[in-house]
Amino acid sequence: MVVVVYSDKYLLHDNKSHPENAQRIISTIEFLKKMPFYEKIEFVEPLKASEEEICKVHTIQMVERAKEIGWLDMDTYTNEYSYEVAKLSAGGAIKAMKESIKRNDATFALIRPPGHHATPKKSMGFCLFNNVAISAELFSEKNKKVLIFDHDVHHGNGTQEIFYERDDVLYQSFHLYPHYPGTGRINEVGKGRGEGYTINAPLPYKCGEKCIEKIMEEIFIPVAKQFSPDLILISAGFDSHHADYLGGLQLTVNFYGKIISAFRKIQKRIVCCLEGGYNLDYLPKGIAVEISHMCSMPVEFDDYADGRECNEVINEIKEVQREYWEI
Repeated sequence: MVVVVYSDKYLLHDNKSHPENAQRIISTIEFLKKMPFYEKIEFVEPLKASEEEICKVHTIQMVERAKEIGWLDMDTYTNEYSYEVAKLSAGGAIKAMKESIKRNDATFALIRPPGHHATPKKSMGFCLFNNVAISAELFSEKNKKVLIFDHDVHHGNGTQEIFYERDDVLYQSFHLYPHYPGTGRINEVGKGRGEGYTINAPLPYKCGEKCIEKIMEEIFIPVAKQFSPDLILISAGFDSHHADYLGGLQLTVNFYGKIISAFRKIQKRIVCCLEGGYNLDYLPKGIAVEISHMCSMPVEFDDYADGRECNEVINEIKEVQREYWEI
């Protein structure tokens, strides 16, 4: 069995004219019901994160601002339900983390609104609270090490900022660059005792998965092994798929399964938290592929995308990161 944390209340945060809307999860649930592994899914209800838990990574001023109804910035909407749903989204990540620890296995948090753009002081980029960061903070308080891996097409600027000066949380991200939100350059490696614990792979437009697989094999996975995390949190953004409307990279849905399989060899405790992904023909497939690898019933779909090389980027990352890791 694989735990999927989900609540129908996630549908209450909704704006049908916005790409981050309730239909993303509705379509996913409908699709999962058709999968051969569906009987192996155990759906678990989340609890709301408390303001105390949220304020471990965010300011109280930011929390109060999130209670307002309207637009927190030009991209990030709220309605009368959004604040409570955002607490439930953060709570979903926490619940998935606790279930992963208890079961010593992988879990999927089918949550929204997403979180990785939320900084310590600001909700932004469709994100109200940083779900992954809150969960990582709570787990790291037990003197444990956390690896956060981000495969969203957009750089997780909020997550990076929250842990930028920490050596107990390692942040790894591949993402399109230049692109929103403008962060995630190779030389952004951390600060103070956190220097070397941020690894960014900013990739050119239409970069293909052969290149990203090489980055995984030669940089991300070797560093992850050296770090030896007690928990892996994945910011699971599926807008890195080649057909996503807000994308620009050339991943197929099947590549997301390779990511899960690679990290399962390092740590069984993996928590995937939904971030981006807006093409409703492919988002459910990407999620299904990751869950299928979690329950050892991998599925594949007919999906192909060619793409650009990025050897120059790989060499630049290695040159910078060799100061901190054996790669």
